[in-house]
Amino acid sequence: MPHYQTWEEFTRAAEKLYLADPMKVRVVLKYRHCDGNLCIKVTDDVACLLYRTDQAQDVKKIEKFHSQLMRLMVAKESRSAAMETD
Repeated sequence: MPHYQTWEEFTRAAEKLYLADPMKVRVVLKYRHCDGNLCIKVTDDVACLLYRTDQAQDVKKIEKFHSQLMRLMVAKESRSAAMETD
C-alpha cells in the first residue's frame, strides 16, 4: 500500500484510479484523535492509495478533494475536467 508524501502526487494518482473504473473505487476518511492523524484512502480492491497527515492546513485540501470526487460520483457522466479545475 503506497503512502504518498506529497498531496499533489496523491491527488493525481487517486484521480487516475477513479477515472479508470468509477464503479469499483471507494474512498475512506479516517481520523485518529489519539495520534491527531487524518487519513484518506482511495481503493479499487487492486490498488490502494493512502495519504496521511497531522497538519491542520491539509484538512481543507482533503475536504475539497473529497467533495470533488463525490460530485464526480453522483454525476451522470464522468468528467475529468471537473477534477482539473484547481
